[in-house]
Amino acid sequence: MKILVLGGSGTQGRTALYDLAADPHISHIICADIRFDELEKIRPFTDMSKISTVTVDARNKEALVELFRKADVVIDLLPKDFKQYVNQAALEAFVSVVNTNYAYSLGDLDAEAKKAGIAIMPECGLDPGIDLVIYGDAKTRFDEIHVINSYCGGFPEKKACTNPLNYKLSWIWKGVLSSTMRDARIIRDKKIIEIPAMNQHDEINIHTVDFPGLGELEAIPNGDAVYFTDLMGLTGTIRQTGRYSLRWPGWSAFWRPLKQLGFLSEEPVKGLACPVTPLDFLDKLLGPQLEYGSDEKDLTVMINVFEGIKDKKKMRFTSTMLIERDLDTGILAMSKGVGYTAAIVARMIVNGDIREKGVLSPTKHIPVQKFMDSLKKRGIQIKEEITVL
Repeated sequence: MKILVLGGSGTQGRTALYDLAADPHISHIICADIRFDELEKIRPFTDMSKISTVTVDARNKEALVELFRKADVVIDLLPKDFKQYVNQAALEAFVSVVNTNYAYSLGDLDAEAKKAGIAIMPECGLDPGIDLVIYGDAKTRFDEIHVINSYCGGFPEKKACTNPLNYKLSWIWKGVLSSTMRDARIIRDKKIIEIPAMNQHDEINIHTVDFPGLGELEAIPNGDAVYFTDLMGLTGTIRQTGRYSLRWPGWSAFWRPLKQLGFLSEEPVKGLACPVTPLDFLDKLLGPQLEYGSDEKDLTVMINVFEGIKDKKKMRFTSTMLIERDLDTGILAMSKGVGYTAAIVARMIVNGDIREKGVLSPTKHIPVQKFMDSLKKRGIQIKEEITVL
């Protein structure tokens, strides 16, 4: 089996390389990126003999197509800005691709992917990703679903909370900043409510949840929950749904006034010698200050809560997950959730565990038990609780 990893030198990419290189069924891994010095971080514990590196411009479709034809499947861990180039290359090379970005704009590619005989599997990371596999599993456990609330977040362990944000970087800081300006759609009392990005951190829109062993966490609406209930054909029975980011308490109080003052604007500030946006300024100013120390753990937490009817009884199904950084390898908890998931699903496509073609979804097309078993082998355990209400 030969696998191409786009963005393989990044934080999530290195974790995927480490996982793939340990698989005896994989003979060759192509790591495509623009620089490779970060690969030294995994060299002490990774079989690098299987890995070759290729410098690539992801906007060069011809170069991408040539690379794709050298692999059985592609894992795309590039920023979302490149997904159109990646998907077009997959169609021309007739090679399936797995990525971790939201699928909001991919529906029109379904017919093309079917015609090319390939699978395009977006949303295969942590969130979206693991949560959506759980969504699909939960749907089979109920006769009718009334509530779906999904919570996920990455943040430092308590002893690593050494700055006013109580936050450090387990993924791209600019991506974190962008997520603090993301519109949300939820359902409350059967009514669809749209929450503009500017109001995402308003007190009326946030609440707290308690996670076993960690205590109170702040939940911030983040993303379009209705998109997924529509995708699964459940919106008609849903009374309440939302997708929420989790942080230590105080996160929203920090960002609320900054948003109101325009610190997350992507418009250049007038009067400066060169075009600089507030978002770019915060990216460059704060990013270097939010790195983890080698002895500090990041935590990744996920909670999914479903309520509905099964055999005429009201039931609640709750799944919880906690991932911690491995200090021996330095692999971050967030990277495990993203990199392992993408690597597992890519194998499933090549091995025939996933046979469907077209634009696929983790809510429908990933074999749940095999996926969960694969996570468990990598130290990621999802706990389940069923309660009759």
